[in-house]
Amino acid sequence: MKVKKRLNLLLGALLLSVGATAQQVCVSTPQTSLVLSAPVGGEFKQLYYGTKLTAADLSALDATETAQNAYPVYGLTCPTEVALAVKHGDGNMTLQMEVVGVENRTEGNASLTVVSLKDKIYPFFVDVYYKTYPDADVIETWTEIRHQEKKPVVLNQFSSAYLPIRRGNVWLSHLSGSWANEGYLTQEALTPGMQVIKNKDGVRNSHTDHAEVMFALDGQPQENTGRVIGAALCYSGNYKLRIETHDDEYHHFFAGINEENSAYTLKKDEVFRTPELALTYSDEGLSGSSRNFHRWARLHKLAHGTTPRKILLNSWEGVYFDINQTGMDQMMADIASMGGELFVMDDGWFGDKYPRKNDSSSLGDWVVDKNKLPNGIEGLLADAKKHGIKFGIWVEPEMANTTSELFEQHPDWVLKAPQRDIVLGRGGTQVVLDLANPAVQDFVFGVVDNLMTAYPEIDYIKWDANMSTLNHGSQYLTKDNQSHLYIEFHRGFEKVCQRIRAKYPDLTIQACASGGGRANYGVLPYFDEFWVSDNTDALQRIYMQWGTSYFFPAIAMASHISAAPNHQTFRTVPLKYRIDVAMSGRLGMEIQPKNMTDEEKTLCKNAIAEYKSIRSIVQLGDIYRLVSPYDKQGVASLMYVAPEKDKAVFYWWKTEHFCNQHLPRVKMAGLDPNKQYRVHELNRIDNKPLNFEGKVYSGAYLMANGLEIPYTHNVDYHKLNDYASLVILLNEE
Repeated sequence: MKVKKRLNLLLGALLLSVGATAQQVCVSTPQTSLVLSAPVGGEFKQLYYGTKLTAADLSALDATETAQNAYPVYGLTCPTEVALAVKHGDGNMTLQMEVVGVENRTEGNASLTVVSLKDKIYPFFVDVYYKTYPDADVIETWTEIRHQEKKPVVLNQFSSAYLPIRRGNVWLSHLSGSWANEGYLTQEALTPGMQVIKNKDGVRNSHTDHAEVMFALDGQPQENTGRVIGAALCYSGNYKLRIETHDDEYHHFFAGINEENSAYTLKKDEVFRTPELALTYSDEGLSGSSRNFHRWARLHKLAHGTTPRKILLNSWEGVYFDINQTGMDQMMADIASMGGELFVMDDGWFGDKYPRKNDSSSLGDWVVDKNKLPNGIEGLLADAKKHGIKFGIWVEPEMANTTSELFEQHPDWVLKAPQRDIVLGRGGTQVVLDLANPAVQDFVFGVVDNLMTAYPEIDYIKWDANMSTLNHGSQYLTKDNQSHLYIEFHRGFEKVCQRIRAKYPDLTIQACASGGGRANYGVLPYFDEFWVSDNTDALQRIYMQWGTSYFFPAIAMASHISAAPNHQTFRTVPLKYRIDVAMSGRLGMEIQPKNMTDEEKTLCKNAIAEYKSIRSIVQLGDIYRLVSPYDKQGVASLMYVAPEKDKAVFYWWKTEHFCNQHLPRVKMAGLDPNKQYRVHELNRIDNKPLNFEGKVYSGAYLMANGLEIPYTHNVDYHKLNDYASLVILLNEE
């Protein structure tokens, strides 16, 4: 028996190591396993995805019972959805792929597994890639497609990946929304039929829907218990997620570039690389899957993902387009006096022949409006230095207005359908530049490069994109390659981003696209953060930031304290509540200190100081969502826990306001049950401390019982209102 056991362990070790001719391939992260069957000359199949397997479990896997085609193709025995469909040069529309090899190699600190497939007849090849890291429980998978046929091959469908999910009581969580209402969470059981989530914007892809989903495998999803698979497509352009529930035992999940109006003609020896699909698995519920994504993002998929972000003031809601030198200097003095670290001048600073007074002109003419800023950017940088803060600036380099010198000089640079009048966007004059054109790529790169070359002290760029692709037509691409437009636009966008990052690796860049239009992992390798939404209303931000946190870490989520009444919803929310919500992301300000009372300034200044004490916990810690605002229990609550579990920050917001209401007592999560934690309230406005202020509780107690939080604030009568919120710092004793 001992000999047999040793042989089984040896076999398992051999299977784990993966040889070039091995039938079983195990792609592993620290806590998960993806097991594939890849016999040379045979079919490529998936056996398992879930919690990490032992060598004994690996050896026991039975391919005849569990295997599903790992990358289904169209043409033979394919009455259901497929990942890849092509048309060969001779008109044949079928594929029949077999494994020709498996390769393992390292790439930096990552491990790469490549399963190579070839059609049995045609010289048509697909390499399926799996990338893992030793410090993250995420698997990135994508394909590279090529051929050596005499004539071009048309790719009609080209998913990045396919994942079979065993049927049962499986629920889908996904995000949708629109401008000023991004990141809305929907959770629903998967039922027979097709569920399609897609984007066709052309420029931005996370307003109406998101390219990220979670599958709860044990029924209605729970935040901190239950098995969950998360998937995030790392692409900045049009995408399509398909979930087919047919008549077999699986939900069939496909993710990739949206092929609609994007058939791709692939030349001989050209390599078509699909975007990565990031997969994660957790048995600690939705928050567990989020923690996996957040850790992976900070370490591997977000620019400067482990560098805490500065606290900033943005000029937009203060003055909109009414930029002037004196006003900017005043704002810099104000944020410096509050303890802030950065000032960002938003839209309205540029244009010579056509000064930028509103959104109807000047995009493309990136020169300083000397009437507004007589001392130019140099004067602004000097003022920032005088006040001891950094300076940032707004640009929208992929766009132009027809009322601009750029358009007058280069009308051929914009997206335009032949024989058609241009459909115009924002302000009645906006157009999108054709990033498929290398000359346009050079121009867009030059917008940033020229600014940074002339003014290397610029610390931060807010990069906006306020228009969809409303004109399907490239004046650069040939007439027989017009279906490549969407794909080539985003290839061009990525090339520009790569050039900028290569030359300016330390620059902080925010992805703003009419708000949250570019919250995706195709963009974030080149950007430090994204603007969650143009809607800064604190109550609605709880909902938007809750959904967004499913896939994106707090360090990437710009969250600002704004004025009251709010400029989007016109709701009047008390300042403490606005502060407490903004402090759950990357803290910043839209509200202008010059418009605040001395009491409000003191509260804000104190909040900024206290945020600095918790910044590393919020931006680099592990999220535990506790009570969802979508559950309509009258309260929302979450917390961030430091990796060492020696510190945590707990957030509690009342979301509904009724007399004699009854709210749940919120149990905490993620703490060390054996540690002792001292409680300290941040941003306190109550006349006397809370009953638990300064007391010490065990992690076990706080996770089993939580704290009894008052429903209202103990303040003077004239300061009473219908909102209540709380931020608590827990420090290990």
